[in-house]
Order: sequence, then C-alpha cells, then structure tokens
Amino acid sequence: MIAHPFPPLYNQESKILILGSFPSVKSREEMFFYGHPQNRFWKVLSSLLGTEVPTTIEEKRVFLLSNNIALWDVIGSCDIVGSSDSSIRNVIPNDISEILGVADIKAIFVNGRTAEKYYKKYTEEKVGIKAICLPSTSPANAAKSAEKLVESWRVILQFL
Repeated sequence: MIAHPFPPLYNQESKILILGSFPSVKSREEMFFYGHPQNRFWKVLSSLLGTEVPTTIEEKRVFLLSNNIALWDVIGSCDIVGSSDSSIRNVIPNDISEILGVADIKAIFVNGRTAEKYYKKYTEEKVGIKAICLPSTSPANAAKSAEKLVESWRVILQFL
C-alpha cells in the first residue's frame, strides 16, 4: 500500500479543483503534482492562461494559486505497480471536504477516466458535486494531441 506523499494545494481564493487519480512515480519522487516531464498538464494550463510554463515546484505553486486553481488527487492510498493507473487496487480515497470547506469551489474537474472512475465511486455522492471529466494529460494518452487537450480543457476558463 502506497500513501499519497504530499498535501493538496489550494487557498481561499481557489475557484476550481482539479483532481488526478494518484501521483506517478516521478511525482512521488518530486513530492509535487505532474512531475513527469512528458505529462502535458503544465503545458496545457499555461497555454490556456497565456503564461510561461512553470518549471520549478515553487513556480508551479504560485502559478496555480495565482490562477485560483486547487489541485489534488482522488486517491489517498492504494496498491499500484509503478505509475500504471490500470494496476490500481485497494483504493482509499482522499477526503476533499477540507478544500471545499475553505475555498469557494465553482467546479470540480477530473484529469482522465481513472480519476473519474474513482471520484464517482468514492467521492461524488459524499460531496454532492458532479465532476467534469477532462481528457488525461498523461503521456499514456497519446491519442490526444497537445492542441486537442488545450481545446478540451478550455472549459475550465469559464469558472476562473
């Protein structure tokens, strides 16, 4: 069983919450979200918001908070082989009520189908908010070009 090794990122000004499934090996090593250099998360958000792609963890923190974006993962701990979402077993979900209690979240988004699956299974009914599923920014989602991801993710802008 691997526990999620770092806390959520949010503040009182956060307007949207983006939930991944569980951090990759690289993200767990870096102790921050979307640490794999091939993951397109940072490029997609930067493109949408018209900013430089943040590179350091501190730049990423400032980028998210200054754009009213909260970030966490659906899964708090699980059995997982490497970074493979399909290998996830024995899920214990994160409790997002702390974030919802502090921030005035207008919408919840899930980054990919695995996050959607576990959100629906463990979290949706508890918090009473349906999540909007966005195509995964993972390099495993090679079917979606960067341009198509940016277009799909554009929906977040109406809530920021």
